[in-house]
Amino acid sequence: MRIDPNSSADLSVQIAQAIKDAIISGDLNVDERLPSEAELSEHFQVSRPTVREALKRLAAQSLIRTQRGATGGAFVKRLSFEDAYAQQITTSTLLLSMNAVSFDTACEARYALERACAPLSAARCSADQLATMRAEIFRQQQPGLTDEAFCASDVAFHRALVDGAGNPVLSYQLAGAVEAMQPLMNMITFSARDRATITALHGRIADAIEAGDGAAAVAGLEDLEGETRKLAADVFAARAARSA
Repeated sequence: MRIDPNSSADLSVQIAQAIKDAIISGDLNVDERLPSEAELSEHFQVSRPTVREALKRLAAQSLIRTQRGATGGAFVKRLSFEDAYAQQITTSTLLLSMNAVSFDTACEARYALERACAPLSAARCSADQLATMRAEIFRQQQPGLTDEAFCASDVAFHRALVDGAGNPVLSYQLAGAVEAMQPLMNMITFSARDRATITALHGRIADAIEAGDGAAAVAGLEDLEGETRKLAADVFAARAARSA
């Protein structure tokens, strides 16, 4: 593991990257204990606070875990897809907000990705995942449900559909699409949408998944995308009219 002391990059960042590279390459294995702070400080020829900052960076990325006691120290952590979901969602949310991604761009990406999952979900969806979709549809039909709760249920429905594909890599990749893009679209369309229409489309998709009909599930998502785009167009037109 090496760093470049002449580089303008922060030393703690370089150390964190060097350790990360060692984990990726297999030079450091899961559950292997890292050298102590003193040993890392001597190895990299930096102060212990600099090493400590590097270890904090790695812990924030769920790449290492710390353990107290005589046999304690910093250990390489087995990163799970579940651990990485939150970071993926946060990153996607920041990218969308900071780069002012258009509604059409987000909508196109989100539905294109989810349509790719639909046939797999129709073939592999578990009883529990289907039950989650049904439970969210029932929840969406309740008259006293707030807009915020309806949006949360909407996200939960689509997350169950994606997870139904039984592919953790797809679930991870789509975590940002469903849990970052979907709320963005909901914020724009919630005031214009008819809940009964959305719920009926969700029912069609769930029926197709239960029947193992991937093509019908894709068709349902295409109709849902069309409804979503229509709602957004209505909202943007109303805003333009008020500004005129």
